Amino acid sequence: MALAGTYSIGRINFLRLPLFVTAVTAPAPHSQSSQFLRATCLFSRKLSTALAMDGSKISAVVEEFPSGIDPATEEEYVEQSKLLEEFTKIPNFDKAWTFKSDSGDSVVTFSISQANLLANKKRKYTLSAHISNGNDDSEVNFKWTPFPVEMIGVSTIVPSPAGSKFLAVRNPENDSPVQLEIWSAGQLEKEFHIPQSVHGSIYTDGWFEGISWNSNETYIAYIAEEPSPSKPTFTLSGYQKGCSTDKDSTNWKGQGDFKEEWGEAYAGKRQPALFVINIDSGEVKHVKIIEHSLSLGQVVWAPSIGEHQYLVFVGWSPEPRKLGMIYCYNRPCALYAVKAPEFGSEVNEHKLKDEAKEDFPIYNLTQNISSAFSPRFSPDGKSLVFLSAHSSVNTGAHCATNSLHRIDWPRDEKLSFSENIVDVVPVVHWAEDDLFPGLYSHGLLANPWFSDGHTIIITTIWRSRSAIVSIDILSGEVSCVSPDHTDYSWNVLALDGDNVIAVRSGPVTIPGLKYGFLIETETKDVVWNWVDVLNPMFNCSTKARTLLSHILFSILKIPVKDVSNCVTKGASEPFEAIFVSPFSKGNELKPLIVNLHGGPHSTSTSSFSKSLAFLAAVGFNLLIVNYRGSLGFGEDALQSLPGKIGSQDVNDVLAALDHIIDQGLANPAKVAVLGGSHGGFLTTHLIGQAPDRFVAAAARNPVCNLALMVGTSDIPDWCYVECYGREGKNYFTEAPSAEHLIHLYNMSPIRHVSNVKTPTIFLLGAKDLRVPFSNGLQFARALKEKGVDTKVIMFPDDKHPIDRPQSDFESFLNICVWFKKYLK
Repeated sequence: MALAGTYSIGRINFLRLPLFVTAVTAPAPHSQSSQFLRATCLFSRKLSTALAMDGSKISAVVEEFPSGIDPATEEEYVEQSKLLEEFTKIPNFDKAWTFKSDSGDSVVTFSISQANLLANKKRKYTLSAHISNGNDDSEVNFKWTPFPVEMIGVSTIVPSPAGSKFLAVRNPENDSPVQLEIWSAGQLEKEFHIPQSVHGSIYTDGWFEGISWNSNETYIAYIAEEPSPSKPTFTLSGYQKGCSTDKDSTNWKGQGDFKEEWGEAYAGKRQPALFVINIDSGEVKHVKIIEHSLSLGQVVWAPSIGEHQYLVFVGWSPEPRKLGMIYCYNRPCALYAVKAPEFGSEVNEHKLKDEAKEDFPIYNLTQNISSAFSPRFSPDGKSLVFLSAHSSVNTGAHCATNSLHRIDWPRDEKLSFSENIVDVVPVVHWAEDDLFPGLYSHGLLANPWFSDGHTIIITTIWRSRSAIVSIDILSGEVSCVSPDHTDYSWNVLALDGDNVIAVRSGPVTIPGLKYGFLIETETKDVVWNWVDVLNPMFNCSTKARTLLSHILFSILKIPVKDVSNCVTKGASEPFEAIFVSPFSKGNELKPLIVNLHGGPHSTSTSSFSKSLAFLAAVGFNLLIVNYRGSLGFGEDALQSLPGKIGSQDVNDVLAALDHIIDQGLANPAKVAVLGGSHGGFLTTHLIGQAPDRFVAAAARNPVCNLALMVGTSDIPDWCYVECYGREGKNYFTEAPSAEHLIHLYNMSPIRHVSNVKTPTIFLLGAKDLRVPFSNGLQFARALKEKGVDTKVIMFPDDKHPIDRPQSDFESFLNICVWFKKYLK
């Protein structure tokens, strides 16, 4: 939704830890450390005691089990946890950069992450390779460095334009300074410690995040948290006048005024602001703009205009309040330009005094469009391209079909802009015969340009798969770069000149590196040729590879059952579902899990999923439904859902289930349903509206009661738009009327709770601001009240995604065991 090796100590196997930290119906009262200690103590479950009685010895064995787990169930946990760990340790490619070496070969550096279960964090490391051509045009060789380099404590790294240096950011804990490190030629060149009085943590979240070197590699612009305003001081005598920075046993700091934050995943993030550091002197300047209420992000250096240097960035206005930002592209934003600050000898004392008196004036570059983000300048500096989510902003849907635009960057001495914004790729409302369905991308590569200077590369969603496309920003022509005859998903990592480094994967196909380049065929056609890149990253266990090798997947088209209610052509077109099925002996049909994505305006693409691959490897069939309203199918299909949630999406899921049952691919008596966020909304709706269709269910942070959520969520506007449709934008208020609350309740799963008889497991994050855990907990308590077999696991330190390594591990282990219990 808007809503997104075996570790052993002696003979104690960490993989059984999740079995003992499960809490039922209420948050665990222990801290993480005390949970770990308790779990460690319980690992030794057999206690043998020799007792002497009348000269004879009697051996007694005391079995210790976690609360609510019998011996047979515990053995199931042990067996499945071993397999799940094999999938958990598979790494992820996050980013890649390419540079030219002194010898003329290309060098590629990958940023990789991998779950560290013991530390409950993600390891981050880099791995590099030299790229060289083989003996003929169809060969390419990657010569890898012997070992990866772990980036311990590093929030992000950003290479310089020439690749000769890179910036490492170490964000602080508590009140420690931010650390910026400049590395070059295998050594630390400079290190700067920036105190909290200058700015807080640097944003590295992928949305507000903006870290940009200038072309001369002398300055770095970045987005960081503005220093918090001073808080009042109190002493034993009462309020202390003035602002005191001293704290001792005779005083304390008050709380001061409440400041809005940017919601889910942004705890403590209130005012993203723009800063520039001179990497020669270490001097940092806060670029204080006139419109101080704007939250800034995604800054890039602009080409010089005469003697002046400018910065371009995205600005969001928080009025009337800061609504949740993550996963929400319906927040109005614009591109702005501001003159870069001057440092040291570049500016005289008079200028410094003037600069201190007033803020920097800014220029709105995109006044005629309601959304503009991910700015990128063409190599010649003549064009500024950007993505826009104006369709999302204008309709209120948290995510919708994007568009690509271009504006001309001025070349004369004066900063002036024409109001002519060129639509390069407009919003696509409906695409026939699987043609390009529109642009669904949340950002551009740092360097997305081919050598012609006017063609970019981007990953988008193309129905149920991710695809790589190229876009000519002058003609608007869109071409598919990745193979269009396959159901696999492709994701671009970086360009190597005019060649492409990408990842290809399937739901149960481990990601593999691919290198693509253009070749001329015998018929003189120019086509993309893709070769496999042997790499050391994805060496998962033989057992996991063997299990996955026996699993197939395909993308199915599901006809809409009732087209009479479809207002637009696009809404009446078939939607899709991904069917994953292990080989089975004879006519045996494996139990089926119906998997539902959140959003509702997101997509389950045919890319690799560790958790779903694990469930398939265990022996479940999977039906992964992209109901109407999902991204990747055109704007008409997407906009058909708001105002009809709980009915149209529910019917689409049931239609997909009926479709595979009619084809003989599923046993209707062995079907479970799994979903999170809006997928949890659908899960709990389905077991209420179709109580005889599902024998087990699992809901992760589900939306169960919209009337409750609207007053507690960081995105109350989502409740209005999805329940009322486009008019919901106008109805939205922080003080819902009784009529509104009744309508929200009637569209909620809680309305059908009396029908539910499906055993259900709930997985809830106690720090979820998007769908606060009270939503799922209320539904779970109602099920327990009526005697339905119910299990609740509360993760005390998790937010909406429940994606911390231990929590994610425990979630899907428990889901697996729960489903195996009922899908016998």
